Amino acid sequence: MTIKITSDSTCDLSQELLEMFDIEMIPLYIMKNGKAYRDGVDITPADIFSYVEKTGDFCTTAAVNTFDYIRFFERFSTGYDAVIHISLGSGFSVCHVNAVDAAKVFSNVYVIDSKNLSSGQGHIAFEAAKMAEAGDDAGTIRRKITDVIERVETSFLIDRLDYIFKGGRCSLATALGANFLHLRTCVEVSGGIMQVTKKYRGDFESCVETYVRDKLEGRDDIVFDRIFITHPAAPPKAVEAARKAIGRYARFNEIIETKAGCTISCHCGPRTLGILFIRK
Repeated sequence: MTIKITSDSTCDLSQELLEMFDIEMIPLYIMKNGKAYRDGVDITPADIFSYVEKTGDFCTTAAVNTFDYIRFFERFSTGYDAVIHISLGSGFSVCHVNAVDAAKVFSNVYVIDSKNLSSGQGHIAFEAAKMAEAGDDAGTIRRKITDVIERVETSFLIDRLDYIFKGGRCSLATALGANFLHLRTCVEVSGGIMQVTKKYRGDFESCVETYVRDKLEGRDDIVFDRIFITHPAAPPKAVEAARKAIGRYARFNEIIETKAGCTISCHCGPRTLGILFIRK
């Protein structure tokens, strides 16, 4: 069978990885000053951060609608035996519901709820593409990927919470308290939703090192094939601190740096960095 893997733009895979496994993305929408822009097509994270800095206003995000999904799936449904779409987690957006509705138009399009976001969702699309490349049929991929979804570990260290507060992801008290006390906040995906789990005190680079240590040290339940370091525009010193800490506390075959797209950037801000990997 020929299987096409697709995903929402929130998967935050690099162009190189998308091309390597022939994964196609559909962009979510970014709302800036009342106008809609396509994530990664009409607008970049740098555009968002510049707009916030200049105006003090924040951008918001909007889901892909059902009609857009239908047009997207039409491009592949006739050329492949099956299309498997890895959607942004249903706990974060109505993208999943809209994609499921669109898939009803076709007999060979299947939508999988990643229950995740960013390169956590990217891990799932990556694994599905590897299965397709290995010759697994659509039913086998759907069954295997369900197990992978439950084992993806996604977390981010966020320097400032005004972006995530404006996006409706944390309370005002949490945002004000963390910013006033100069705390760096760790958020992670658990049960398909994002939760604040820990706060770190100190400069961002030292907090990154401690955060990575907390996530990796002494673990024997990790698949060491690959780990993503994902960030919108974290300082190079912070990225290097993450790399060194990963090497100190674990032995991954690949450490892959990916840039977070506009959707994630809208909610987390520039100085955000996460490590994302798969458990056994």
